[in-house]
Amino acid sequence: MKKVKILWTDDEIDLLKPHIIFLESKGYEVHTSTNGYDTIEMVSQQSFDILFLDENMPGLTGLETLAKIKEVAPHVPVVMITKSEEENIMDEAIGSKMADYLIKPVNPKQVLLSIKKNVDQKRLVTEQTTSAYQSQFGKIGMQINDSFTIEDWKEVYRKLVFWELELSNSEDNTMNDVLQMQKNDANNAFARFVKKNYSEWFKPENSEERPLLSPDLFKKRILPQLDKQKKVFVLVIDNLRYDQWRDLVPMISEEYNIASEELYYSILPTATMYARNAFFAGLMPSEIAKHYPEHWVDEDEEGGKNLKEKELLEEQLKRLGRSESMFFDKVSSLRTDKKVKDTVTAIQKHDLSVMVFNFVDMISHSRTEIEVVRELAKDEKAYRSLTRSWFQHSNLYELLKQLAELNITVMLTTDHGSIRVQNAVKVIGDRNTNTNLRYKVGKNLNYNKKQVFDITKPASIHLPAPNVSSSFIFATESDFIAYPNNYNHYVNYYKDTFQHGGISMEEMIIPLITLKAR
Repeated sequence: MKKVKILWTDDEIDLLKPHIIFLESKGYEVHTSTNGYDTIEMVSQQSFDILFLDENMPGLTGLETLAKIKEVAPHVPVVMITKSEEENIMDEAIGSKMADYLIKPVNPKQVLLSIKKNVDQKRLVTEQTTSAYQSQFGKIGMQINDSFTIEDWKEVYRKLVFWELELSNSEDNTMNDVLQMQKNDANNAFARFVKKNYSEWFKPENSEERPLLSPDLFKKRILPQLDKQKKVFVLVIDNLRYDQWRDLVPMISEEYNIASEELYYSILPTATMYARNAFFAGLMPSEIAKHYPEHWVDEDEEGGKNLKEKELLEEQLKRLGRSESMFFDKVSSLRTDKKVKDTVTAIQKHDLSVMVFNFVDMISHSRTEIEVVRELAKDEKAYRSLTRSWFQHSNLYELLKQLAELNITVMLTTDHGSIRVQNAVKVIGDRNTNTNLRYKVGKNLNYNKKQVFDITKPASIHLPAPNVSSSFIFATESDFIAYPNNYNHYVNYYKDTFQHGGISMEEMIIPLITLKAR
């Protein structure tokens, strides 16, 4: 391992010889200087991991030296050491972006602690996190093998996301690879679980045992919350995975307490046309097509598939006998401060407010189509980072801050997640077959039955069939569906892109969060 390189500047450096010997005995490489001018020159000519700088020196003072150092090496942490505890000196040092502040006389343990905080922290975090995950690896593996219920799989996914986020701060790529293999094993077992149980969930005798699904949310979660509160704001962020939500928690927690965090299951296909329409209608897709044909557009028909969400929600509220006033908006982003202000005003005037944000889904699709976005979101960690950056600088975040001040309850959720696809499976279909990479619906599909989850009777899982002989097939794990024509180009283009519509924990097990203002 590379030695940590320290530069210690003090006009009485000889008196610090015991400290230097102590640090060298701990494996650190220590260089010294007696004045600010030499320090600046040394920092200009070579790199150091951390600097210790005496504040009270003849010639250039410590603060003046610090200012010059930040010009040539702005990212190197500088620890100021001084005899003075005067507040103005501390303020100046802090304003100059020093990393730490020690008061003389310092002892070796203080110095060592400062090094560990500012230089060794990432290495120590990596070691601790790696060790902790290694101790849990076997237990998670056993839990994957012993998961037979809806709740079992929620808990497995929670644990895997927890360790994914923990290891994302680690420098040990080996453990990240191990975790990815464990996630793959989990998704393989989860796919078997869904294949075995999904159709059973829709049998009348199993209605009480099935998981909370897309059509259930308003009736079973959102409207009961509205009964308790004067106003509820429902925020639907399209295509938001559970790990992306957990990554946003530190920002959201500045304004809100997380009153509840629940996971529910998206219906199949895990695609906007099906899952989100079911969410707003409170009905499965075949029931929407039957009862509200004017609001449903089949796969093989022209036109937008999600243009009637407000109308579907209004119909659901009417069926449930609700009379609350409702505000509904669907946006790609809140573009101006005036728009935020107008939205807040509208939310204040209504009992139930619903907004759909498509930006995360846009990132996912743009990543497939635009090379620079693909580079920015090259893996799960980068995808989360891009989502976090968007949210931090979005007017949606500003909207949530303002709603917190008004003490309006927020229920944040999504319609489905996405998975980074890796492996192509060949399917042959006619020209009317849909284009989604994670599921296909058509009447002449030719496929390997072992590679997909096929439903030859769509009505059994409450899906409408464009034709009497139509069937659905769903990709599982990290597979995606490719046609034999121009196969290699197709595979290379779509491999490593984020897709949705099929069966994986990332797509199906998704968050429902209740937020209360602090």
